[in-house]
Amino acid sequence: MLFNSYIFIFVFLPLMLLAWWSCALSVRTRLGILTAASYIFYGWWDYRFVGLLLLSTVIDYHVGHRLHAATVKSRRVRWLIVSLVSNLGLLIFFKYSGFFAVSVNAVCDWLRTGGSVPIPEIILPVGISFYTFQTMSYSIDIYRKEAEPTDSIWHFAAYVSLFPQLIAGPIVRYSELESQLRNINTRIDWDKFAQGVLFFVVGMVQKVLLADTIAGKINPLFADYTELQFFGAWFAMLGYTCQLYFDFCGYSNMAVGLGRMLGFEFPQNFDSPYKSANIAEFWRRWHMTLSFWLRDYLFIPLGGSRRGQWLTLRNLVIVMFLGGLWHGAGWTFVVWGLFHGAMLVVHSLSRSACKFRLPRVAGIAMTFFFVVISWTIFRSTDMTMCSELWMSMFGIRGFESSPLAVMGGASAVAVLAGLLGIIFAAPNIWQLRIRASVPCAVALSLAFVVCVLRFDGDSPFLYFQF
Repeated sequence: MLFNSYIFIFVFLPLMLLAWWSCALSVRTRLGILTAASYIFYGWWDYRFVGLLLLSTVIDYHVGHRLHAATVKSRRVRWLIVSLVSNLGLLIFFKYSGFFAVSVNAVCDWLRTGGSVPIPEIILPVGISFYTFQTMSYSIDIYRKEAEPTDSIWHFAAYVSLFPQLIAGPIVRYSELESQLRNINTRIDWDKFAQGVLFFVVGMVQKVLLADTIAGKINPLFADYTELQFFGAWFAMLGYTCQLYFDFCGYSNMAVGLGRMLGFEFPQNFDSPYKSANIAEFWRRWHMTLSFWLRDYLFIPLGGSRRGQWLTLRNLVIVMFLGGLWHGAGWTFVVWGLFHGAMLVVHSLSRSACKFRLPRVAGIAMTFFFVVISWTIFRSTDMTMCSELWMSMFGIRGFESSPLAVMGGASAVAVLAGLLGIIFAAPNIWQLRIRASVPCAVALSLAFVVCVLRFDGDSPFLYFQF
């Protein structure tokens, strides 16, 4: 079920809010309602995969108790392995088995050894990359003795399946929601609810009015990318850079808004990342919950930056390689991750070797340039498409005689310029301090109505594919 759909806006959400706030129910009953609603929300896409969500929940619920009860370290390690193997096993089977089979067959063809591995036709369950990371973090935190297991399956099931952030994040850790789930408010906090409405409507505007609008301008260009030259290629990639930002940031803001309507606080996932002055800062501000997850559960266990410069650089590359692979089962995502790993290595070496620092404006411009170049890998279906786009972007394929016509006219260029202006000049929603008022309510209502009128049934969020 999409946030930007009539069934969600006019049926699911009103019924959920009505059930959540209108009844004086016990905490356990309210968690049961929330879990049931979240499973309906998830199963609306394909009911067959609800069982996977339940399986992952049950495994880590029991693993958490076994970890907490075990006093011998070897036994604790074995139970942690159960969690990691089960979660990563589900992820690998559904997301990467086809990719591995295709890769093995390609290597066999190259070596001319004959034979082939059957390529399974497996549907990727929506959100599996997100909720498996959440359940793993629960078990890992208990193993580290940084959290204690919940005594209620409803408590844990509600945490794992919480519908606002189930499909595409933010990736919320159990420690961030534990006390909130244990102390659910039975009376609505109207100030928090109003903030939730603000976040939700702003996120919807980002998705429906900004991301989808520029998508309509650039998708035809990508469909015929071999014909692009300099201006067309840059227009397409700058447009995609804006589309990806507003699409994913919009979802995250809508998730935060829905959480606040229900009385929950979710962590920030975006902090104006394109305003970053270097690539390390970019990763502290883009998809923040994933970046911090990789830092705490992968980079630091590998040794972090505690074992010297070269091992630190190795760890950065490993983390970005796996971060790229997390995004998708394809070589373009692997290359994209390694590209960012290489940029982090260059940034780290330059900081230690040179005391000179670029002015912040120059750093932002350079970082944004390399981020756009990296998004070319991310957007491409294969490296052939990526190389074609790069050749066009660097002028190897020549320059258009009438750039405006290729880019869709002055109106399309104005749309792109407006989006870039918002990205670089406007504050993000977390920086705004807006008080509830009649003018604000009217503006949000008008924006909401315009978005609803622009709903498109074929407009899923980009990160659903990951």
